[in-house]
Amino acid sequence: MAPIELFHRVAATVPAYAAFLREHGVDPAGVTSAADWETLPFTTKDNYTRRHPLNDLCRGGTLQGMIAVSSGSTGEPSFWARTTADEKIIADRFAQVIDGFGRRPTLAVVCFSLGTWVGGLFTLACLRHLADRGYPITVVAPGNNPAEIERVVPQLAPFAEQTVLFGYPPFVKDVIDTARLPWADYNLKIVTAGEVFSEEWRTLVADRAGIADPVTSTASLYGTADAGVLGNETPLSIEIRRHLAAHPDKARELFRADRLPTLVQYDPAVRYFEESDGTLLFTGDNGIPLIRYHIADEGGLIPYGEMLGRIGFEPENRGPELPFVYVFGRSRFAVSYYGANVYAENVSVGLEQPEVNQHVTGKFVLEAPEGAEGLHITVELAKEEEPSGDLAKEIAAQVLTHLRRLNSEFAHYVPEWRQLPLVTLRPYADPAHFPPGVKHRYVR
Repeated sequence: MAPIELFHRVAATVPAYAAFLREHGVDPAGVTSAADWETLPFTTKDNYTRRHPLNDLCRGGTLQGMIAVSSGSTGEPSFWARTTADEKIIADRFAQVIDGFGRRPTLAVVCFSLGTWVGGLFTLACLRHLADRGYPITVVAPGNNPAEIERVVPQLAPFAEQTVLFGYPPFVKDVIDTARLPWADYNLKIVTAGEVFSEEWRTLVADRAGIADPVTSTASLYGTADAGVLGNETPLSIEIRRHLAAHPDKARELFRADRLPTLVQYDPAVRYFEESDGTLLFTGDNGIPLIRYHIADEGGLIPYGEMLGRIGFEPENRGPELPFVYVFGRSRFAVSYYGANVYAENVSVGLEQPEVNQHVTGKFVLEAPEGAEGLHITVELAKEEEPSGDLAKEIAAQVLTHLRRLNSEFAHYVPEWRQLPLVTLRPYADPAHFPPGVKHRYVR
């Protein structure tokens, strides 16, 4: 559906959006051209979805379907309605991934968290829609339970010609590294979501899983709780990204940054992306339809032809002829750890507790290095305070308690043995982490 056509339908049928337009003095009848479209105000969580009752955000003002829950920085949940019609459309992204792997008898193992969180059950639903279309898929959903994955995969994998693990990158790596399974015997494929990872990570995990060609045997999904899967890696996008990883100057020129983003392709007829000041917004029909929704992900758009003209080599994989979106994520505000967005505000609460607040300034640096055994938190001590192992342990305990309380994604996405933060204490005004007179960055 064309964006302007969807706009008129949403303006006429979604009570919250009609109210939003009235607030901004927009007459829907006057929006007929691309120039008119560009005058429409952005919608966000703060100015739109959090300001209206959940049912008013839905078509016809009626809440229906399945509810997914995501957690923001304050721990206040956001609710997103899903219908089977939404799932069937987004199942096309999963179909594109499976077609890239080869349409053959497949065991799909859903290793995302199960429950109200968006990953697991939504993936399960989309895969079952593919089975209804005739894809030879058998689905099992052990969730992020390593023991259950290790129990069910060897019993079921021999009945398939390939096994696909769906999960967050660090969890999938943990399972491959620790499960005592002959992964190479299963013709393993990997589908991830939720985090940007390096091409070195992809190569390492593929090697440990016995995957000969990571370009055609792995894929990452770009999705949000707000709207499901927005785009997906293809063999073409992976080939391009791996080339750019080996040529950082080209990557820097293309993406205008020193870091390598996730690079996916998307269908503009289903998710219409726009770029604004280095961040992304999209329009799409969902259980909660969203018009010019600003998700604050850092990134940009590159048309298909322009991409092939700028990369400086001839890729072996040429299709599909869909545009590209690249995504850095909201690194200024959060770190992604096992697929959970961990915000600085979550950590601050732990440092404000009476057991520790007299010993620290409240400044810290939050990091989630690749392969980390826990979140890294470097904490600034109060003046004249000396570091101690007992204090570091108490801070870690307090932060963990309140992370679990405030951030349900952290509590349920991150395996328990990876939840305890690794705390380092640094002296007051430490020049490497807490230089005086400089605006502090809580997230690195």
